[in-house]
Order: sequence, then C-alpha cells, then structure tokens
Amino acid sequence: MKKTQVGVLGATGAVGQRFVQLLDGHPWFELAAVAASERSAGRTYGEACAWKLDTPMPAAARDLVVRAVEPTLDCGIVFSALDADVAGPVEEAFAAAGCAVLSNSRNHRMADDVPLLVPEVNPDHAKLIPVQRKRRGWTGFIATNPNCSTATLVLALAPLERRFGLKAVAVTTLQAISGAGYPGIPSLDIVGNVVPFIAGEEEKIERETKKILGKLGSEAVAPLAAIVSAQTTRVPVVDGHTAAVFVTLGSDPGLEAVRDAFRGFEGVPQQRHLPSAPVHPVLLMDAEDRPQPRLDINLERGMASIVGRVRACPLMGYKFIVLGHNTIRGAAGASILNAELLHSEGLLEHVRSD
Repeated sequence: MKKTQVGVLGATGAVGQRFVQLLDGHPWFELAAVAASERSAGRTYGEACAWKLDTPMPAAARDLVVRAVEPTLDCGIVFSALDADVAGPVEEAFAAAGCAVLSNSRNHRMADDVPLLVPEVNPDHAKLIPVQRKRRGWTGFIATNPNCSTATLVLALAPLERRFGLKAVAVTTLQAISGAGYPGIPSLDIVGNVVPFIAGEEEKIERETKKILGKLGSEAVAPLAAIVSAQTTRVPVVDGHTAAVFVTLGSDPGLEAVRDAFRGFEGVPQQRHLPSAPVHPVLLMDAEDRPQPRLDINLERGMASIVGRVRACPLMGYKFIVLGHNTIRGAAGASILNAELLHSEGLLEHVRSD
C-alpha cells in the first residue's frame, strides 16, 4: 500500500517531537513535511530541533527542511502540535485550504461542529465532519483529540457508562511535568513538591469528558448529563498522568461486574486492527500498589488507560486509580489514532492531494 504523506505543525516542540517519533515507520502515513516558527524555518529539522525524547531522532526526519506554518505544505493531512496561542486561525486556514487537520490543541475542541474524538468511545462523532464542511464552506476539516488527562479518564469511564450509566464523577489528577512542555516548570518549583493548580485544566476535563461521552445529534453533541468535578495537580513525575477517580453509577452492579466492564472493553480501533490501537485500551491491574508511572506507563505502547485499585467507595459507590501516558495517548498518539480511524472511514480520501 502506498503511504499517505503527512505533515506536523509545531514539529520542534515537545508534542511535535512525539508526532515525529510515532510516525516513523508508520504503515499508512509517511512524514513528508515539518513546520515550525520563523526562527526554525529554512533549517533542517536536525539543526532546528533540540531533540528531547529517549530514542534517536528518526533519520527520515533529520534532513527535512523546516517550513513556515502556512497551508502550502506538500501534503493534505497535517497533525497540529501548535501552541494554543496561535493554533486557532492557523488550523482554520489549513482546513479552508483543503487539508485534514488532526489537532492536539484546545482551540476547537468544544466547537459544536468539530469532533472531539476518542476512537474506542465515540467514533460516531466523526459524522460531524460533513456538518463542519458544509457549515464553514471548507473542503478540509478539523478533528481534535482531548486534553491529556481527559483522554486517560474517558477511556476508563467509557466501559462504566456503556454498561451501567454514570451519574457523577469526581477526579483528582497527579499530572507529570512533561505535560507542561519544555522547558516547563522550574525545578525549584516542582522538585519535592506538589503544585495544586494547572491553569484551565479542570475546566477542560469537566467539559471535554461530557462532550466525548455525550450523544450525537443531527448537527451537534448533547453532553452527558452526569456531574463531572475535577481537581488537578502537578507532581514531580516525568511522564504519566495518574488520577484518583470516584464514580456514582446508574445502577449498583457489584464490584466484580465493574471489574469485568474494564476487562472486556474494546472499540472500533481494536475491531479494525488500526495500527496504533492498543490490544487492550483499558488494562486492569490486580496488584494493590499498581499502576505506577515508572513501572507501567509504556504498557500497550503508551496507548492504554491502566486501571487499578478498583474498590467500593462509601461516599460515591466505586473508586479506582487510572494512569495514562500524557504525550502518547494523551497527545500525539491520540491524534494519529484519530487519523487512522478517519482513514478507515474513508474520510481522508477527499482532502487536498499534493
């Protein structure tokens, strides 16, 4: 199969580097273009990018010339790792020019006509793409993935919502420092410390969770009716967002039924064997002291929500711990899986071809 050429916007940043890493050797997509700020444009990617990941920079990317972030790239599919300060109008310009924009940025997530996708959970929300094109007069489109903590949380909530319904969710996150980008938080602020505030994060978790788990209507999503309350913290962990989750279900199925819901969960990516899909999108651990970021973050290639300590809660009904890789399933890997879903739906066939 001939590979489809793709580009990465914001390719020199932390999430952009993760896109470049995960696209290397992808069976469907070939990295053909990298774009970044004016200070990087015109240099090779190897010269412009201060590579920070724990694997070598892919050889195929090293000699690519960094382009300006303009919709003149030689590809019709772009992954956006742009900072939210600039992403909004840039992504719209690419979509208007006929490109499929798979965005990790927050700017368009809550727009009525933009799908906020977690492919195992709400693949039907991709039906918003024709609505978006018609409403905005675009030949391309924008599809988004959620905030890094939301992505981990929603994968764990979906089995419970699907089987039992959800009435209320309370979550406290312990978020890794890589979620703040590079160079991120000064060491004297985070080493040996917990920072109990991440700007805008709680609101994103609360709103995005309800949209993803909501019901698709003719032209928009009706949000989930459950109450969702979030408290976010930053902790001195490099990679891996952990969350303590408390839920009130629509029924009281018993502890073993809740555990079975986690064990048996799968979705379209697993059924279609999409390249980036984890075999087990929710991985249930039985050890009483797991999951742990240092030990478990790379299970299922970083693409699963890892659940443990499932037990009864005297206040809300049930409680558990969930862990996810914030820059893989919570960012670049999520966008790539979204692209694979849309490819399998035939929704990438009509974007611009260069």
